[in-house]
Amino acid sequence: MARIDSKVIFVTTSPRTPAKMIPEIGLLQTHFTGQKWNTETQRAFMELLREENFFNGEGANDPAFSARDRINRAPKALGFVVLSPSIQLTFAGEELVSSRRKEEIFLRQLLKFQIPSPYHKPTENSAEFWVKPYLELFRLVRHFGSLKFDELRIFGLQLVDYRKFDSIVEKINQFRVAKAQNERNYKQFRAEYLERELKEIYSVDISSGNTRTRETTDASIAKFLSTKASNMRDYADACIRYLRATGLVNISHLGKSISIVPEKIQEVDYFLQSTDREPCFIDNDRQYVEYLGNPQIPILLTDNRELLEEKIRLEFPQLQLPVTATLQELKNLFADELENRKAQILTDQIAAIKDYRQFEEINTTFDQILANSLYDTPLMLEWNTWRAMTMLDGGNIKANLKFDDFGNPMSTAQGNMADIVCDYGDFGLTVEVTMQGGQRQYEAESEPVARHLAKYKKETQKPTYCLFVAPKINDACKAHFYLLQKQNISFYGGTSTIVPLPLNVFIKMVADSYNATYIPEPRHVKRFFDRSNEIANECDNEKVWYEKITKEALNWLTE
Repeated sequence: MARIDSKVIFVTTSPRTPAKMIPEIGLLQTHFTGQKWNTETQRAFMELLREENFFNGEGANDPAFSARDRINRAPKALGFVVLSPSIQLTFAGEELVSSRRKEEIFLRQLLKFQIPSPYHKPTENSAEFWVKPYLELFRLVRHFGSLKFDELRIFGLQLVDYRKFDSIVEKINQFRVAKAQNERNYKQFRAEYLERELKEIYSVDISSGNTRTRETTDASIAKFLSTKASNMRDYADACIRYLRATGLVNISHLGKSISIVPEKIQEVDYFLQSTDREPCFIDNDRQYVEYLGNPQIPILLTDNRELLEEKIRLEFPQLQLPVTATLQELKNLFADELENRKAQILTDQIAAIKDYRQFEEINTTFDQILANSLYDTPLMLEWNTWRAMTMLDGGNIKANLKFDDFGNPMSTAQGNMADIVCDYGDFGLTVEVTMQGGQRQYEAESEPVARHLAKYKKETQKPTYCLFVAPKINDACKAHFYLLQKQNISFYGGTSTIVPLPLNVFIKMVADSYNATYIPEPRHVKRFFDRSNEIANECDNEKVWYEKITKEALNWLTE
């Protein structure tokens, strides 16, 4: 049981991307079902996890702690795993691993998550919780139609009791009026408004002098409020990512707002009206675990045959529904049609990209990424790079990120695969992108990049190269990739041709493709990476190699 000492909505923030827990609990199920969850099994789990490379990081300093961080948080809190008296997946966890439509599984579990519960007990110093946070956040978004990230962060997180819903709505309305009347810089206006709200939320701590935060001896009010503001930003970001995992919300990355997908409004209205807002089984562990792990509750619109048929006919009027079909067969039919529609949307997108019809939009999105003006910049970088690679040249270009039902980017690729894979027939190319910079770029990206390349080479049994793109390339990454290009390492399938390029150089390559008097071909891609090998063999150090291959990139289509 965790003790909650929070004045704002408590939600899980690990893993940051909900979909990443799926392969991890699958790994737990395969190797540890029936065993005790203790230091020994936690360390063993992390050893397997590092081998599978399901997440970015090593967990080397304290493997047992890292394992608990991955499993004891979201997987347990959302009812996917039970760790006592022994490790096992709940029925909901088994559904998450095996189901084709993960979004519905995430939705049911999010709607049941509550504070307080047998898993999470508020302390005397915390807010007086009485809420199912995700249920009320869906209600808040639905009420306003569109909710800004700032509004969720400053006000939505104060919804610690569902009975305060109307007062939170009024606070947001007042903020919007004040914002419309504000004639100063918005960032300054927001900072002052946030500070006032924080002082109100934490008034008791401030008046009692309880302002020292963890990992610091600074007890100043300024430091205290700064830490709380940062925590609230992390919580708001986690809320949005987990709501997004249901497939029911859209994100405006430029406007930094969240809204209900228009085609999903009926589904949202259904569970908002039918789901009990009261927390339950607060003091009964057994009943709560059974309730939380039941993948059939709460009831959704798709559980009502009449409403499901109505929705299918609305979205796919050409479809003939079998009269004798069971409810589950209708659900499967609906799921198949949604996947077919998404595939067609993506096919149409690719056709438009290959015809250079989206060049200006792709270029603009890269500018916004460099300016860091989008909500989820890492996701947008991965998605836009896939679009750019699709436009750049021929080949079958596959993004491993997750798309929603309407072809919009939903979450980044899971950690056990390259971000983008390009099949050019007689050779392949993996593409890895990151917004990480400095030493963190090397620590988080260098080894996985080489491993993903080796995995793809082994799977395809053909020559494969790798392009690594980031806003800036860390010197340690330059050195690492230079050495891998020169050294024959059997673990990575021989030498590894990995070319790191800063994003502005990659953008120039895309522009050159657009401006060329001919249509670039796969041979131009291969020539560029072969040239990298030649330069590496000629050079004595990574600095010269990097400088020369960057110049090659800037003129990659010059005959």
